[in-house]
Amino acid sequence: MTKSNGEDPRSGNRMERFQQGVRKRTLLAKKKVQSITKDDVKGYLVRNAFVLFTVTGVIVGTILGFGLRPYKMTYREVKYFSFPGELLMRMLQMLVLPLIVSSLVTGTAALDNKASGKMGMRAIVYYMTTTIIAVIIGIIIVVIIHPGKGTKENMHREGKIMKVTAADAFLDLIRYAPLGILFLIAGKIVEMEDMGVIGGQLAMYTVTVIIGLLIHAIIVLPLLYFLVVRKNPWVFIGGLLQALITALGTSSSSATLPITFKCLEENNGVDKRITRFVLPVGATINMDGTALYEALAAIFIAQVNNFELNFGQIITISITATAASIGAAGIPQAGLVTMVIVLTSVGLPTEDITLIIAVDWFLDRLRTTTNVLGDSIGAGIVEHLSRNELKSRDAEMGNSVIEENEMKKPYQLISQENESVKPLDSETKM
Repeated sequence: MTKSNGEDPRSGNRMERFQQGVRKRTLLAKKKVQSITKDDVKGYLVRNAFVLFTVTGVIVGTILGFGLRPYKMTYREVKYFSFPGELLMRMLQMLVLPLIVSSLVTGTAALDNKASGKMGMRAIVYYMTTTIIAVIIGIIIVVIIHPGKGTKENMHREGKIMKVTAADAFLDLIRYAPLGILFLIAGKIVEMEDMGVIGGQLAMYTVTVIIGLLIHAIIVLPLLYFLVVRKNPWVFIGGLLQALITALGTSSSSATLPITFKCLEENNGVDKRITRFVLPVGATINMDGTALYEALAAIFIAQVNNFELNFGQIITISITATAASIGAAGIPQAGLVTMVIVLTSVGLPTEDITLIIAVDWFLDRLRTTTNVLGDSIGAGIVEHLSRNELKSRDAEMGNSVIEENEMKKPYQLISQENESVKPLDSETKM
């Protein structure tokens, strides 16, 4: 009967199950909302106080930066104004080297050679896969949108050498976290010479980079996590909120590393042996956002110069952007340094990097956030794939502890018997 009517009973059953699931989840959500008390809200605010303060710092810093622009502050005044942010950066960077070394040592020591080799291979495969995907996305987006259409005569060039004085070193004595991020962002906005330069081709370039990074961060990385782990990626990403906001504020994946450790281990429950082994390597070589940005920026500069790239040159850009992103340091605006390699590989003028410096401080924060997200999702994927090795390692450690206890037990019994027998022997001898 159902076949003659052209209806599939399985599709009807699926729809009913789907509707029942939606109703059930709606009722559960409604009950949870109704059961929320003031203590629950207070507890949530206390647990997430640092995240909320950091978000507030980003918002207030942006507003403050735009609010102070009409006052035309001098270069020295801007430096004094933004010094808490610089101090935050330098203090975080001071922690990076000992943190990476100690994390790698403890992470490798907790694993045997076979397990660490497998985890390393999985991490490298993940890093290379996501980096290549990011480069492809960047190339496709910039070719489709074509933000460099026109000429570069009317585009603004920006570039200056940073001065360092004794006053800068003296002000390194203070450190704030959310407050530091506030001044980092506000200082960068105040420092921009002319907001009017961010228009036309540069505006289209900025939008193109943002679209490419969003596609990679919101679609590709969560999809990879879901396909491998078979869990909701947004719950996992929600636990990384503090690290992502810190990356947005500091513009350094290496400086964000302590916060990334905390979010993955405490919020998402990722095994410490994985985070200590994978994250330090990822913060150094896994730069999805940087790879996407460098490939896109190189093609944008070619478009601005009316330079037609053939297929071979695009492949060359892909390879060099991937290699350059691996070699890029996890510090602010390191991508501008390695971009020289990409431009040189296809004969583009390296001096045209100054065309994009005006917006690079902002885009650098977005690509750093993408880098940190990629590292974190990679740790979650490697943990899932390495679960059998971790369980076997735990079992071995448990068995060794039991064996050690069993070996100690008879020794203790013998010593106790000897102690109890000795007085008796002495008494009989007496």
